[in-house]
Amino acid sequence: MENPKLAWPGTEVKIFDPRDASTGMGGAELTDASVVQRNGQWWMYPAGQAAGYGPPDLYSASLAKGVPLSAMGWKLTRNAAGELVPVAGRTFSGAWDSKGGRHCPSYVKGWKPRKNQWVERIYYAGAADNVGGPYTIGFLEWDGDKWVDQAEPAFSANEDWERGSVFEPNLIYHDGKWKMWYVAGSIRQDYLVHGYAESEDGRTGWSKHALFAPPEMRMFDFSVRERGDAFDAIFSRVWFFKEVVPPRETGLWWRIAGNLPNQPSARR
Repeated sequence: MENPKLAWPGTEVKIFDPRDASTGMGGAELTDASVVQRNGQWWMYPAGQAAGYGPPDLYSASLAKGVPLSAMGWKLTRNAAGELVPVAGRTFSGAWDSKGGRHCPSYVKGWKPRKNQWVERIYYAGAADNVGGPYTIGFLEWDGDKWVDQAEPAFSANEDWERGSVFEPNLIYHDGKWKMWYVAGSIRQDYLVHGYAESEDGRTGWSKHALFAPPEMRMFDFSVRERGDAFDAIFSRVWFFKEVVPPRETGLWWRIAGNLPNQPSARR
């Protein structure tokens, strides 16, 4: 359900910009950030190209510990030489995310049944051969000291309507399940659909991939967050035809739901 009474005028604040030295970017291009508070400190995990080109990787930025969430004051993680430091290496994952890079990070904390413990993960889309895909979805996992890459992706396309590529994962852990919304298809072919699947461990045993939003919606980045006894979903509806006036539905949307049905639909 949409609630227009909760809407407010938008304010854009520049945080990182490779063309603006005042933001401390140092020439890197960063985008698609996932923001989370960990151990009393706010962290941001963006994807980006440290040199402005080549396969993207995942990086991090943080606010000082104890500082409240703010648009300003983020410090990118760099080494002694001032170079951006990727969140994790490719000791295990190179076969499926090296040449095409890592895209679309989504932080989530959930239960790991095999270890009988809570774990932190950053899910992302990886491409084996080309920056433009096709993509599979995997994750980095926090081992208590560092983020560790995985030898295989956790989720791949297996339905005809996915057209061999899944990306833009957005996950939450809720009601004993890792729940994921994701994009499938290809931007270049002007075919984007949104899918949904869930798993008890976030790696195996995924439910049948369900069509969440059809291609005519042109939905992108459906991000869900639990807030009190309800759920907020922020998503975009995109348009790629410069010569045609975009429909009024194009833009950023905010929806609220009281629960998460077993077979969710953006059309409800």
